[in-house]
Amino acid sequence: MAIYRGEGGSGDATTNISITLVTQRALEAAASAQAASDSATEASTSATNAATSAASSSASATAAATSETNAATSAGVAALNATSASDSASSAATSALNAATSETNAATSETNAAASETAAAASASSASTSATTATNAASAASTSASEASTSASNASTSETNAAASAAAASTSETNAATSETNAKTAQTAAEAAQAAAEAAATAGYSFPFYTSAGASDPIGLVSGVYIPFFDAVGASNNISVVS
Repeated sequence: MAIYRGEGGSGDATTNISITLVTQRALEAAASAQAASDSATEASTSATNAATSAASSSASATAAATSETNAATSAGVAALNATSASDSASSAATSALNAATSETNAATSETNAAASETAAAASASSASTSATTATNAASAASTSASEASTSASNASTSETNAAASAAAASTSETNAATSETNAKTAQTAAEAAQAAAEAAATAGYSFPFYTSAGASDPIGLVSGVYIPFFDAVGASNNISVVS
């Protein structure tokens, strides 16, 4: 039975064949489009998977870098630990040496302690002897103090006597000075009296003398004072008062 496709009625065999081919091509195109769509979906999925793989690769690379850094840090820590172990070994050796030295020093100290104990015993004996000597010295010092007190009393008495003697000497010195002054005054008075007496004794004695004009100008004579005179032959015959 003929199939009508719009106006024109039913088609013929050629037209029908063409329609069949067009339908087949349309179906093939739809199938190709579906296949293309499927391929696009697969491509998108592949792209997503690739992006996910890329992200995973980046994360793996980051993790690898972190692991490398951690490995380097661990290597540094291991090196430090090795250095610390070496230092600890050196310190242990030094401590062992110090321990041996301390042991030797302890032995020496023990020997010194024994010697000190012996010296202490000797010092104790010496201290006892010194105590006895000190007691004797204290007794002697007490005796000396008593004697010193007596000497001080005697010295005080002597000082008092010396002060009295000094006062008497000062008085005697004053009296002596007064006597000396009186003696000088008496000597001066005596000299004045002697001079007055000599003047009185020689008063009125004179040597006649005349000036060139013939006027009398006698020369007064004083006891002990002479007038130079020469006689006719030139011999010195001084003129003086004879009492």
